[in-house]
Amino acid sequence: MTSETQDHRRQALLKVLLPVAVLLCLGLAAAVLVSNPPQADIKPPPDARLMVEVMPLAARDFEIMLGSYGTVAPRTRSMLTSEVSGQIRSIAPGFRDGGAFAEGDVLMRIDKRVYEANVRIAEAAYMEANQRLAEERARAVQAEIDWQNLGEPAPAPDLVLRRPQLLAAEARLGSAEASRAKAELDLERTEIRAPFDGRVLSKRVDVGQVVAPNQQLAEVYATDYVEIRLPLKNRDLEFIDLPGITGESIPPEAQLRARIASTLGGEFEWQGRIVRTEAAIDENARQLHVIAQVDSPFSQAGARPPLRIGQYVTAHIQGRRLREAIMVPTSAIYQQTYAYVVDGDVLDRRLVDIGWQDDSRAFIRSGLAAGDLLVVTPLGQIASGTPVRIVNGNEARARPGLPDA
Repeated sequence: MTSETQDHRRQALLKVLLPVAVLLCLGLAAAVLVSNPPQADIKPPPDARLMVEVMPLAARDFEIMLGSYGTVAPRTRSMLTSEVSGQIRSIAPGFRDGGAFAEGDVLMRIDKRVYEANVRIAEAAYMEANQRLAEERARAVQAEIDWQNLGEPAPAPDLVLRRPQLLAAEARLGSAEASRAKAELDLERTEIRAPFDGRVLSKRVDVGQVVAPNQQLAEVYATDYVEIRLPLKNRDLEFIDLPGITGESIPPEAQLRARIASTLGGEFEWQGRIVRTEAAIDENARQLHVIAQVDSPFSQAGARPPLRIGQYVTAHIQGRRLREAIMVPTSAIYQQTYAYVVDGDVLDRRLVDIGWQDDSRAFIRSGLAAGDLLVVTPLGQIASGTPVRIVNGNEARARPGLPDA
C-alpha cells in the first residue's frame, strides 16, 4: 500500500470521527449542567394571613325607620241608597265604574212629578191651617171681650175664651208646616248628590229602572286621602313614640312620618303620616296596628301613578332617634349572636346584643364599642386569634361607621 493511499484513508476517518467527538463533548456538557443547575436567589414564602376588610365603628345619632306593610283603603267608603221611590230619569255621564265626581254633583235624578204634586198639596194644607188659626185667634179675642161685657167678677174659663180651640189650630198649623217640609225634602231627594269628592267603585242601577226607598244605587269612596293599616312588630314598639303606648299625645304638626312605597308599574313613593293608633291588639296577628294617612293620593306628580284602592304597599315609619348608637351592617353579624373585630393583627370574636335591626342595619346594645375595627368580609366559623391582614386600612379609617338612615 502506498503512502498516498494511507493518507487518503486517514483523512476519511477524521471526517467521520470529528463530528462524533463534538457531539460527545456537547452531551457531557449538557449532563453537567443538568446535574448542577445554577443557584438562583430563592425568596422566602410570604406571611400566610387572612385578608379582611374592616369598618371602624363610631357612635353617632341614628333615626330608626320601622318597616311595615299594608293595603290602601279609602278613608270613607259608602253605599249610596235611594231615600225615595220612583223611576230613574237620568244619570250623570261620569257616574260609572271608576268615574270621578265632586262634592255636590248631581249623580242621578228620579222622576219628581209625584213629589212636586205632593209639595203643592202640602202647601195648600198649610195655607188652610194658617187661615183656621187666624180665625181661632179672632174668636178668642172676641170671646174675651164678650166675657168682660157681661161684668162677671170671676175670670173666664178657658173653654169660654176658646183657648183649647186655639191650641188645636196652632197644632194643625204645625203639622201642616211639617208635612210641607217633608214634601219639599222628598222632592229634593229625587236628585242624588255626591256627599264628597270621590270615585265610583261600582254602579248598581241604570236609567229607566224603578227604585224603592233604601235600594242600593252605587258604592263610592272619598278621594281626599286614603288610609293604610300598618302592623308593628312587638319588638319595635320600644323604638317608636305613639299615643296610647307612651301616654303622650302627638299633635298634628308632630305626627310621625311614613314613607309609602310600591313597585306596581315601577318604583314609586308617597309621603304619609301616622294619624292614629288602634285601640286594641289585633286578635289574629297579636300585633298593634297604626293608621297612616296619605293626602291627595290620586294626584299624578310627574310620572308617578295614583294610588289604587286595594294596592299592596310597604312603609317605613319614623321611629325614635338613638343617641350615640353603634350601628353595624346586618351582614357582619353571624347567627344573630356574634361578630368579628380585628384586635392588633388577629381576629377577635365578640358576642353582641342586638337591640333592633332591619335588612341592612343593626343597633348593637353591647359587645361592640366605638373605635372597634369590625370585619365586614364574609367569614365562616373562624376561631379567635387567627392572624389577619387589613386590606383597606386607610380607606376605612377615613369613613368610620354607617351613615344615618
